[in-house]
Amino acid sequence: MNRPAIVLLSGGLDSATVLAIARDQGYACHTLSFDYGQRHRAELDAAARISEALGAISHRVVRIDLGTIGGSALTDDSLSVPTDGVGESIPITYVPARNMTFLSFAVGLGEVLEAQDIFIGVNAVDYSGYPDCRPEFIAALEQAANLGTKAGVGGHPFKIHTPLIHLAKAEIIRTGLALGVDYGLTVSCYQADEQGRACGVCDSCRLRRKGFEEAGVADPTRYQN
Repeated sequence: MNRPAIVLLSGGLDSATVLAIARDQGYACHTLSFDYGQRHRAELDAAARISEALGAISHRVVRIDLGTIGGSALTDDSLSVPTDGVGESIPITYVPARNMTFLSFAVGLGEVLEAQDIFIGVNAVDYSGYPDCRPEFIAALEQAANLGTKAGVGGHPFKIHTPLIHLAKAEIIRTGLALGVDYGLTVSCYQADEQGRACGVCDSCRLRRKGFEEAGVADPTRYQN
């Protein structure tokens, strides 16, 4: 039987690629998505499609409300999603402690399913300056998981895999295409409409479009305009 793994799946380009990589490495993948109070549900619908298309063993959606905390344009409708490009400071689209929260749930599910391997699509090259996408954060979270869980102290340590962390967006796209990812199923936009069509102007859309251009392949993204 293949070794089980938990794969965090947002419904976007990066996480779809990570699922394909984990599957290609022989893992039996259990996908985990979050309904966390984000602006739209299109990415959750995309995650379900991707999970099925890439042969996940199971797909779960955890419901939490990070909107009660606020502080991000992705969870607070009173804040506008920036459309003027990626800057050097941490943008308002950063969701406080999001990856820390998501990985904690993944570790918990890993304990239940006896899955020591966790995959997440964080990236430290083409990203919007989020501190929870850095290698230092992932290493610290992995250490905390192994110090604070029954599995970790019981000799079954967790490993958090970040196969995209040092890849440019174009490299990610080429990798996914080689593994059969249909990027037309994915939704990356911060403010997609109910049909999952992208705005084309937010940071995530800009990085995604630039990635397809640099990869030299057609962009399958459905845009609102």
